[in-house]
Amino acid sequence: MDENRISYHDSVKKVYERLKEDGMSNVWDRYEAQGLGSNPDTRCKFCMGGVRCDFCSNGPCRADAASDKRGVCGISADGMAMRMMLLRNVMGASTYQYHCEETIRTLKEAAAGSGPFTIRDPEKLKAFSARLGLDGDIPALCAFLQEDFHRRSHEESRIVDLLAPEDRKKVWRELGIFPGGIYGEMVLSTGSSLTNVDGYYVTLAKKALRLGVAMAYQSQIVLESLQDALFGTPRPHQVRVDLGVLDPDYVNILPNGHEPFLGFTLIETARRPDLQEAARAAGAKGIRVIANIETGQEMIQRWEMDDVFAGFTGNWIMQEAVLATGAVDVFVADMNCSLPMDPLYAEKYCFSLIPVSELVAFEGETIRENYNPATADAQAERLIRIGIENFPKRKRSVAPLTGLPIGSAIAGFSPESILEALGGSLDPLLNVIKDGTIRGVCGLVSCTTLRDHGQDIHTIAIAEELIKRDILVLSMGCGSAALQVAGLASPEAKERAGPGLKGLCKALSIPPVLSFGTCTDTGRCADLIGAIAAALDVPVTALPVAAAAPEYMEQKATIDAIFALAFGLYTYVNPIPTVTGAPNLVKLLTEDLKDITGGVLSVEPDPVKAVDGISAHIESKRRELGI
Repeated sequence: MDENRISYHDSVKKVYERLKEDGMSNVWDRYEAQGLGSNPDTRCKFCMGGVRCDFCSNGPCRADAASDKRGVCGISADGMAMRMMLLRNVMGASTYQYHCEETIRTLKEAAAGSGPFTIRDPEKLKAFSARLGLDGDIPALCAFLQEDFHRRSHEESRIVDLLAPEDRKKVWRELGIFPGGIYGEMVLSTGSSLTNVDGYYVTLAKKALRLGVAMAYQSQIVLESLQDALFGTPRPHQVRVDLGVLDPDYVNILPNGHEPFLGFTLIETARRPDLQEAARAAGAKGIRVIANIETGQEMIQRWEMDDVFAGFTGNWIMQEAVLATGAVDVFVADMNCSLPMDPLYAEKYCFSLIPVSELVAFEGETIRENYNPATADAQAERLIRIGIENFPKRKRSVAPLTGLPIGSAIAGFSPESILEALGGSLDPLLNVIKDGTIRGVCGLVSCTTLRDHGQDIHTIAIAEELIKRDILVLSMGCGSAALQVAGLASPEAKERAGPGLKGLCKALSIPPVLSFGTCTDTGRCADLIGAIAAALDVPVTALPVAAAAPEYMEQKATIDAIFALAFGLYTYVNPIPTVTGAPNLVKLLTEDLKDITGGVLSVEPDPVKAVDGISAHIESKRRELGI
């Protein structure tokens, strides 16, 4: 595969060479093998258009809007494509909500005094409870949340009513997309997708919008607020990034996935002198915990680096590269983003692969440690001792890759830390937007994908073009890792920004890309946008802001985008979604929705043209506001 189709990052390209030498199946070669002919991006035209269905025994069916060729049941191309999009959103919502439920479970144990967890930020807990009309009592808070999650779809969510901006709630009620509880919305969406139930793309789209709103406020904002209470509200600090953070002379424990609970516990447990001494007795220099993917973003957002918490590797596509460094002793797989090929890598590169979530399973697994907040410290100790036992075996059998690069970034931006940097008020941010120092703000919420480009190449091109045009970037998800490893989340990156943004970065000692967390922080970002709209006394849709997903990949990303459209944002996505075979649906998303929710979907493969669209939207909003 061509070097430019591998990755933006030199570290990953170097490890890819090892994978080829070792004859290992890898994500890049598997992607290339899926292509038709000599082009890895060419696939079945019906699948690419979203107009293929095998839900019932009459299928698989293919639809063609041009000739009005429909499925056996009679569903149109538009209905077929939107139904599949809705089901992707259900999958995304369910995993977000699973994470949320595990957070509440952890908070309950912390309140009861069982397990290793404490409330690190009681003020955040109190403030969040107050937004819900509660006094901070944890059992009462948890009961309130659970009751709301389980409301039927015809019962309005209290959480959404209490947290969402007034102008958005008015629009959602008028459109009939104000959601009930998250579980009721998932039942409504899934039940509607059965053969011969709902085949109309418009009603399916409305159900997707409802689900997106429920997910953002009930799953995302709740879980991130409670994680702040448990582990601390993010504040800016320097972090080490890229594959060079893996030192093969240490016992390296790698929590990976999307839930940080055992990750934080591993750090605390690994600091114990007796365990560090046991590692040295096994021949290691000590024990290190290395953060990965979204679990890693949750960790580096909140805690500073030290001799034990040693760094962050990157996002999901480079997972096999991480494992092939020959420096891993235990790979701790929580929910999301652990590859089915990992067992073969564990055998080849001599590490222990241990799932710690009931969602995650591997073929041939022999050991697992399903997360239990009441016993998390004991679980962390067992994982570390497995790593200590593994260390001499790995050292004997695997030659590690050395000399890989280490970079640095600033992580830890949140609404609270941004307010602190601005002196406790949004006014300085509003002023630099009003006077044109920065033209607007773009929330970059992205995965990483190999469609059309190598890992992170398109994300970095979009971010560079945005900051060059004085548009401040808030990065979330795997896109954050892309920009951190590429150096755009470091203060030095101000030299790559336009003159206005460069001056602001210099004045505030911030990078032009603010690491704002994980994909779960989409809701937190919406909260910040809502606060800005309230401060300016304008609707959300009037703001010079946009959302961008330059390399969306999986189902959680699709529901993030649908929520952004419900929220009324200009939303750029790439690669082109699999709905192109549904012309009426495409028109709804890219044109008609602007006059319905205020949101508009933008698709454009070229990064400069894509940012032209974002910039034009921002400038039009500035003109409408008279700034």
